[in-house]
Amino acid sequence: MTTTTTAPDLATVIGHELPYLRRYARALTGSQDSGDTYAAATLEAILEDRSVFDTDSSPRTALFRVFHMIWVSSGAPVSGEESGLAAAAQAHLSKLTPNTREALLLNTIEDFSTAEIAEIMQTDIDEVEHLVKIARQEMEDSISGRILVIEDEAIIAMDLQSIVSDMGHAITGVARTRDDAVRLAQQEKPDLVLADIQLADNSSGIDAVRDILEAHGNLPVIFITAFPERLLTGERPEPAFLISKPYGEEQVRSAVSQAMFFSSTGPLHG
Repeated sequence: MTTTTTAPDLATVIGHELPYLRRYARALTGSQDSGDTYAAATLEAILEDRSVFDTDSSPRTALFRVFHMIWVSSGAPVSGEESGLAAAAQAHLSKLTPNTREALLLNTIEDFSTAEIAEIMQTDIDEVEHLVKIARQEMEDSISGRILVIEDEAIIAMDLQSIVSDMGHAITGVARTRDDAVRLAQQEKPDLVLADIQLADNSSGIDAVRDILEAHGNLPVIFITAFPERLLTGERPEPAFLISKPYGEEQVRSAVSQAMFFSSTGPLHG
């Protein structure tokens, strides 16, 4: 008896990759709403003309390439409607070398190879390598601040401290529980929070961040989780910046650099 396997349809293929496109779009724009708008526009473009989805590429590369076609056609806009710290962050973004953030995020957060990034951005490998190098230099040299680490695993906490300290940031403290995090934030307000989802006493890193944001106003936040797809559904307020476990040093460096450019991450509701 012969069995046949049916290739997954386009909707299934795209559905599998969509959470990661949302993650990339949110990190690129600095907000859930803006990122999800671009992700939705990408889906609409594919529905209107399926030929834009290159079936000769991997599904993930093809999806991100369509996103970039839309991103570039819109001018990769930097909003001029913000105020206060957000306006300062956006003004800083506008001075960066074009296409550098895109290349860096694709490489470090989404783990695309230089060849895949070249295909997504429709350029060549040498240019991608050049863009990533410039991005690291520009972003890491431009902003430093105070970072609160919320992480219950001692080895991971030490690793995160080492990475961000090497970047020139100061550590305000390391919290293992929700209560510890709130207390440390009260003692010294951080400029950025780097938080695990599940904490030592079974409390929630999401709840800890929500408490901190309610007490201190909007701060950029990066969440670390082994299950990023659970926080990338688009169904509720979700993080703009998200790192998957196990993470690499370059992922952390890139996410921290990106997040420091943006002044707000909406509170989450678990």
